Amino acid sequence: MNSLGEKPEVEEEVLSTASEKVNVAEKKVEKRKTEVTKTDKEDDHVEEEQHGDKVLVMPGDIIGTTEEFEAGANTYNVRGDIHSLATGFVMVNNKRRMISVKPTTSMPPTIKKGDILIGTVVNVRDSMALVQIEGIKGVVDRQFIKPGIAAIHVSNVKESYVKEMSKEFAVADVVKAKVINLENMRMTTSGNELGVMVSTCANCGSTLKKDDQVLKCPECGRTESRKISSDYGTGII
Repeated sequence: MNSLGEKPEVEEEVLSTASEKVNVAEKKVEKRKTEVTKTDKEDDHVEEEQHGDKVLVMPGDIIGTTEEFEAGANTYNVRGDIHSLATGFVMVNNKRRMISVKPTTSMPPTIKKGDILIGTVVNVRDSMALVQIEGIKGVVDRQFIKPGIAAIHVSNVKESYVKEMSKEFAVADVVKAKVINLENMRMTTSGNELGVMVSTCANCGSTLKKDDQVLKCPECGRTESRKISSDYGTGII
């Protein structure tokens, strides 16, 4: 018969054995998870095949419907039709019933909220300036999706009050602005780095030079007011 002093040792042995069994079980579960994940990835790789004949699709082409497939990489869905977002070849994952496009070239960048854009002022109104978008900071040497017109509202020019938009921008000014609203393509030039980068004299057409807080024409001496970027005239984007 075991003495009273031996019971704790027996209990410790039982607990130790149980703990070891739990650890072994947990390791088996983790191993199984890893194997399943690896198998899924291998299956995805194997089952993603070219869809039909090798036909090059272009952005906007319909490549399937949501009744047949789930929209995958480089695609978008419009009223049940799946369109290509890139120039490339259609690929299908038969296991997941997912259709995608494998681009033949790297995808052009798209405009996102917070992006810094470079553009040219095409119209100045009482309440806003309209800007033709020319590029995105960091990728200005590449074509991007859906270039167009963006607006800088009078309330988004700078932190201080703006009385006249014509004192802040002029047609043909090159500006640097930040996207604050994608739906309405609204931008802001509030901040030292943002604003007019290059401007020309309204009198003689010469490029204006920065002279303290105003711009001055080196040819005719005319001075003009703008919402000037701290990078004005430097070529730094």
